[in-house]
Amino acid sequence: MFSASPWLFSPILRARNESKSSTDATIAQLEKDAPELMKKDRVPGLEIGLIRNGKTTWLHAFGVKDVKTNQPVTNETTFEAASLSKPVFTYAVLKLVEQGKLGLDVPLTKYLPKPYIEGDERLAKITARLVLSHRSGLPNWPADDGLHIYFTPGERFSYSGAGYIYLQRVVEQISGKPLNEYMNEAVFTPLGMTSSSYVWRPDFDAVTAIGHDEKETPEKKWKPDEAGAASTLNTTAHDYALFVEAILNGKGLKAATVREMEKPQIALDPTCRICIKQEPKNLSTTLFWGLGWGIQRKDGREELWHWGDNGSFKAFVMAEPKSKSAVVLFTNSANGLDLAHPLIDDAMGTDALAFDWLK
Repeated sequence: MFSASPWLFSPILRARNESKSSTDATIAQLEKDAPELMKKDRVPGLEIGLIRNGKTTWLHAFGVKDVKTNQPVTNETTFEAASLSKPVFTYAVLKLVEQGKLGLDVPLTKYLPKPYIEGDERLAKITARLVLSHRSGLPNWPADDGLHIYFTPGERFSYSGAGYIYLQRVVEQISGKPLNEYMNEAVFTPLGMTSSSYVWRPDFDAVTAIGHDEKETPEKKWKPDEAGAASTLNTTAHDYALFVEAILNGKGLKAATVREMEKPQIALDPTCRICIKQEPKNLSTTLFWGLGWGIQRKDGREELWHWGDNGSFKAFVMAEPKSKSAVVLFTNSANGLDLAHPLIDDAMGTDALAFDWLK
């Protein structure tokens, strides 16, 4: 007569088996859906990293780096991270906060030798917290007539790349180093992100993906020679997953700092992303912004998220701190967010509400 071993009924082992089975099913679904969606949405190349229980369990490359050369995307292929640059920069900023070199709620004017914007007293209200939660009053990018503050800092949300560049200047002043040098020291080297840089590296030439427009026409590759905290990171899904692992596992930051980062600072206007001239009539009950991350709260779950859009490169990341699960997705196509929505939903078992907000 068969006698079952006691280990078969161990709750821990049973949970592990169920978790592995669920992950295997998710991977199978992604492997099925990705090629079909790439064909439908005209996306030449895609790289995905899946994280479960705080560890990267699956990396996969699909398609080609460039439709002209037909070279395949591999797990060593670098992509423009676009605005996925911002959460990585935030991590580095919070390291300075922990070291007592930067105060989250100290006016940034205290750290620079001269005013970043002349003639506007509201500049003294802008802090690192307000920049990281997009409440600085600054636009996404400067207008033709220069950089201006459009509303009282702290008053409302308005997505601002320019705010991140302002904070970058403060970080460079405090650290005494150009941004990419500081990022190498504070983030890339400690986390093992060997294929990541905010400025172009010669070795990227052999491994980079090329961006494509909506009709799959290759575009000229942008090779930034100056670091921009808001958008110039080039990286791989593998490297970015290492960064997300650090967030989920509290590596390099104190638990209290991570909790502060993940705490909603402001609810989003469902109708507006860049809101320099629009006051919200209603605020979302499900979408918020923390420090460097978007936050989704729905059905008792909470996820962090961010999107990237450099035109012909699109990217998305979503992470659930409680389960330590996440997905990172990079594409070399202007159509990349079209397929990102169903693939992110596949990977996270949720409806990523940010895509409706992004429209």
